[in-house]
Amino acid sequence: MHELSIAQSVVDIVLQHVSADEAHRVKAVFLKVGDLAGVVPDSLEFGFTAITAGTALENAKLRIERIPFTIRCLRCGATSTQEIGISICAQCGSLETTTIGGTELHITEIEVNDPEETS
Repeated sequence: MHELSIAQSVVDIVLQHVSADEAHRVKAVFLKVGDLAGVVPDSLEFGFTAITAGTALENAKLRIERIPFTIRCLRCGATSTQEIGISICAQCGSLETTTIGGTELHITEIEVNDPEETS
């Protein structure tokens, strides 16, 4: 389950951007995960919860936005969302396409509570 190592990387990145003294204030970590990224979102959430249990990040939630597999046709310029493995232009039927979405795997935001909100 490589999602566990990805979850650990997410924790490491969060701790690079939030001081150890303020880590308990992290409310949520927002990720974009593409359908082609090879990540099972439920497994990633489980791994994140397991890794952060008993730590300052224990109450932080992982918020995952799934990004669909999207292509652009090099012939007609149309873009379309596709099923994984189908790279045929929905507009003109061309096989000359390029992937423009669905490979993402990155943190987009770290939400932190105001100091008055934490106890």
